[in-house]
Amino acid sequence: MGGPIGDAAFEDLTARARIRDAAIRLFAERGIDGTTVRDIAQEAGVSPGLLRHHFGSKEALREVCDAYALDRLVKIKEDLLFEGKVANPGFLPSVHPTIVLLYKYLTRALLDGSSGAAAMFDDMVTLSEQWVSKHAPAVTEDYRAYAAVLVGMQSGLLAMHDHVSRALGVDIFTTEGHLRMAGALADFYSHSLLDPEFVTKARAAMEPLRAPNPPSATGTDPGAEGA
Repeated sequence: MGGPIGDAAFEDLTARARIRDAAIRLFAERGIDGTTVRDIAQEAGVSPGLLRHHFGSKEALREVCDAYALDRLVKIKEDLLFEGKVANPGFLPSVHPTIVLLYKYLTRALLDGSSGAAAMFDDMVTLSEQWVSKHAPAVTEDYRAYAAVLVGMQSGLLAMHDHVSRALGVDIFTTEGHLRMAGALADFYSHSLLDPEFVTKARAAMEPLRAPNPPSATGTDPGAEGA
């Protein structure tokens, strides 16, 4: 049976917490369809009846896991960026296994094709929109679009786990692979790829397309043909 998720300061060892942590580990490895209530109960060291007492059903347990995974990752990010814990040499090593596991869990959840996965993606976009508007308000004028693209890019990176891992020569769901990917992401987000003058021209070029009757690809009125 695996240990609790994350460092001890954030975890308790109640039966409910053990069940949740066991479910996250198994869902991350097998997916929700490949995991039974009995599997989770055995991993948590409890009876299936106790699991149902606390959560009612596997689907209800998955919803709890989704919410916990999102909240936990947001809390870690805020601790690193705004609570100064990035300078604490012991903090990142203590939470890094949690980060890797929860990313693996979220990837599985987003790819399972369920309404729950769609709701999770929407929740991730909403959380990202709130986070960007609060902590980086100058980065965009369209927080919703920025958040949706950001979540889509990061989720896509994880969803293409096999291809990215092959290109890097190391599994991105291992510590070594995730750290290499995270380093590349840090480089990506900390450097502008486009010249500001080019961006201004590109936005100006896109503006006519927002008009009620945008010009056609040939520059003619799309209703003019056959007139």
